[in-house]
Amino acid sequence: MIDANSSVAAALIRLYFHDCFVMGCDASILLDPTSANGSPEKKAIPLAEAGYKAVDQIKAAVEALCPGKVSCADILALAARDAVLKSAGFYYNVPSGRRDGNVSTAFSVFTNMPSPFFGIDNLVASFARKNLNVDDLVALSGAHAIGVARCSGFTNRLYPNVDPTMDASYADKLKITCPGPPGRDVPDNLVNNSAVPSNTFDNQFFKNAIAKQVLFTSDAALMTRSDTAAKVAENANGLTTWKVRFAASMIKMGNIEVLTGAQGQIRKSCRVVNS
Repeated sequence: MIDANSSVAAALIRLYFHDCFVMGCDASILLDPTSANGSPEKKAIPLAEAGYKAVDQIKAAVEALCPGKVSCADILALAARDAVLKSAGFYYNVPSGRRDGNVSTAFSVFTNMPSPFFGIDNLVASFARKNLNVDDLVALSGAHAIGVARCSGFTNRLYPNVDPTMDASYADKLKITCPGPPGRDVPDNLVNNSAVPSNTFDNQFFKNAIAKQVLFTSDAALMTRSDTAAKVAENANGLTTWKVRFAASMIKMGNIEVLTGAQGQIRKSCRVVNS
């Protein structure tokens, strides 16, 4: 699946991050709109459909063999781990036993997700609320080495004037795809997350950050404080160092507000709550 479409790896990792940060790792990001839940999380920030389709395919295959045994929350955690294995070449153990949530609201996204427009203090505080520290913030930011982003997420750094913390030549390249702030006459185009696009997931993000060639305000913010900047440099200079930190942070993130025991349910379909 990931071999056939390299964008699936980035989509699965991003889905997992969004799920865990909003109401915990309970697969609430996967729920479709219904008369009962109105506008769910997935309506707040559009994510790649490739990730949702991949989860649907995995769930269908698992249900065919072990009906009612494996939650969508666990499938997300395991799929993200396997996406890392396929794209970055390293493996880590994932604790299982999560159950699926029954509630999903778009509003909860805006009160829980760290914004791409955040400065360093807001980023650190956002992660701390999820019991994640500075090491986790920097390590997990490395996921921006793969995948794509919309112009609307970073044109604030291009217009009306280029952010001085962005490399000028990189800004010029971005302006070709993003000729202005997205609006009625300017499309919200897609751009590679990395200034050095690759299907391989590695520590390139940190090298880009040092070179001032990252997209988001939140990415550039990592270089504005001595402790986070030091972590960026360590990860840029040590691929194995980053891999160990990233794996540890993914496992730690997977423990955010999980449902266990009699809490929640194990959905038959990841997109709808069991009736």
